Amino acid sequence: MNKIFKFGEDVEGFNIPVLNEREIRAGAGILFLMMFISILTVIFKGDFLLLKYAIVIFLADILIRVFINPRFAPTLIIGRLIVRNQVPEYVGAQQKKFAWIIGLILATTMLILQVVVNSYSPITGMICLICLIFLFFESAFGICLGCKFYSMIYKEKAQYCPGEVCNVKAKQDIQKTSWKQILIVFGFIGFIFLTVFLFNDSFSKKPYDLLGIDSKVHSK
Repeated sequence: MNKIFKFGEDVEGFNIPVLNEREIRAGAGILFLMMFISILTVIFKGDFLLLKYAIVIFLADILIRVFINPRFAPTLIIGRLIVRNQVPEYVGAQQKKFAWIIGLILATTMLILQVVVNSYSPITGMICLICLIFLFFESAFGICLGCKFYSMIYKEKAQYCPGEVCNVKAKQDIQKTSWKQILIVFGFIGFIFLTVFLFNDSFSKKPYDLLGIDSKVHSK
């Protein structure tokens, strides 16, 4: 029974339960893609059906992670299969649990407002945005925003953070960013704005069917 209802894995060399950050990032990417597509469907089509399903799936997955065992969460199982050939990156389980409890609260609120009450408001929009930001930072950068609040609330220091960010250390040369690189980033942002300014009208024109496939289909 303890093997079923357990949070984190016991791995030799670690004095606390840990999780594999690589499969967590993969799971976050799966959830992000699902939520992102469903939110785009709401924005462009005004159809909330896909979002309602996504909320139920998101909440069910988080419930399994927090109250049963992360190893039985469907998205983490899929993530494990995807990254099975990669060397595990172990992270402390406790701060991940705290972060997922935050996700659980957000998902429960969305379920009540969006699914049960069948409503939408700036509140649901803000919660969706927060969820997307959390999932994106986890999947794209390996940064657990929820974990950041763990050390603020609990006095004990988080252990085994992704990328060893818990440990204070000097940056290696390959990690340092020069002022020239910063200028390049700002220059690239300026390039994007300039491109929009110069080509917005031409880019807004609908492309024509190069091979005439649409006309042939409609003529039948």
